[in-house]
Amino acid sequence: MKAQTIGRILLGSAMVGAGVLHLTTQRQEFQAQVPDWFPLDEDLTVIGSGVVEIALGGAFVALPKHRRTIGALLAAFFVAIFPGNIAQYVEGTDAFGLDTDRARFVRLFFQPVLVLVALWGGGWLSRRSRDEDRAVEEVDTGE
Repeated sequence: MKAQTIGRILLGSAMVGAGVLHLTTQRQEFQAQVPDWFPLDEDLTVIGSGVVEIALGGAFVALPKHRRTIGALLAAFFVAIFPGNIAQYVEGTDAFGLDTDRARFVRLFFQPVLVLVALWGGGWLSRRSRDEDRAVEEVDTGE
């Protein structure tokens, strides 16, 4: 199994796990991370994002033929929730053991890494994966 596939499976599995935690034992911790300025109810936001994480993570693992689309959606999701991470730092919100400005600041640097892993796992960052996808499309369409 190649590294890219392992990365895709690990990220997808981690997303499913995080999504389940959104809906169960860590729900209050996730609610604390919803910025005050966000227009939706904190609990609704946490439930919705948890469901999205489960769906995207599960699809990333279970639907390898669609890894490019799912990887792009996952990367977009990470970008979309990044303002919440910035708000946690700016507002000094404690959650998940991030109880210092330094810890909250360091966390900000992990979001771009997640975006890159989603794109890499989806095949966006390697020429070989794009060539393989084109070959599959040509076989499927008979070209």
